[in-house]
This record gives sequence, C-alpha cells and structure tokens, in this order.
Amino acid sequence: MPTDFGRITQVLSEGGVEFVLVGGLALTALGSPRSTEDYDVCYGRRRENLERLAAALGPFHPTLRGAPPELPFHLDVPTLKFGLNFTLNTDLGQIDLLGEIAGIGPYDAVVALAVEKEMYGCRIQILGLEGLERAKSAAGRLKDLGDLEIIRALKKRSP
Repeated sequence: MPTDFGRITQVLSEGGVEFVLVGGLALTALGSPRSTEDYDVCYGRRRENLERLAAALGPFHPTLRGAPPELPFHLDVPTLKFGLNFTLNTDLGQIDLLGEIAGIGPYDAVVALAVEKEMYGCRIQILGLEGLERAKSAAGRLKDLGDLEIIRALKKRSP
C-alpha cells in the first residue's frame, strides 16, 4: 500500500502534534525530484505531545515495521517515552517517528532549522536545506550522499 502523505499530514496537524517533516519528503517539498515511500518526522518529546501523537496515530493501527507480527506493540505514551525512534506500518502507510536527528539533535534543535510551508492544505514545519544537509552528512548512507548533491544544487538556486 502506498503511503498517503496528505492524510498523514492532516492527521498529525489536526491532532496538534508538534513535528518537523524530515527526510526524503522534506527534500521533495523543497524542490528535489527524489521520491520516497515513507513519511519521516522528528517529534517533540514533551508528555503532552506524546499524548497527541499516540492519539493521532492510534486509530490507524501502527505496528513495528520489520518486527515479527506476533511481537506485541502498542503506540502509547509509555512506549514513546521509553523509546526514541520507531519505524511503523500503519493503515496510512509507512511512518518513521524520530526523537532526534543525527547531526542535529532532538526536536528543539531540529525545529530551529525548519521552515514553515503549506503541504496538503496544512501549514507544517519542514527541515530546511541547512538541516537536511547536516542530517544527510551525518547519516552517510549511499542515498544520503546522492541527496547531498541535490541539496547543494538547491542551495545554489535559493536566494
């Protein structure tokens, strides 16, 4: 099932979740031709936000991607509090919840490098090119190295 980027954006926004869109979709929103299959967010870790995040995604039956189906998993405040990063399958598609971003840090540091944009009818925070460059450099995967070239080209075009 393809990931419904628009619906995820609406669910998180309408749920009042504090998040910054990061990863491939953020790069696409800033002008990259690259496509992605998942929705990556860095989320605020205050208790109130964990409550909103669990409430927003709970109805969409999140499970751990790649984990055995018999492994019990319940997305709730204690799970979010004691974990950090979660790769999920949901009824809306693949969502990666990241408590911090390599090369940047936790949510507060990530949101400081974000830009506000409208996507799918919602005003959301998206990690800007400087932040994406730092994150992609720190991750160092092959696809991230390719993204760095795109980021540098986009930065040259930006005023």
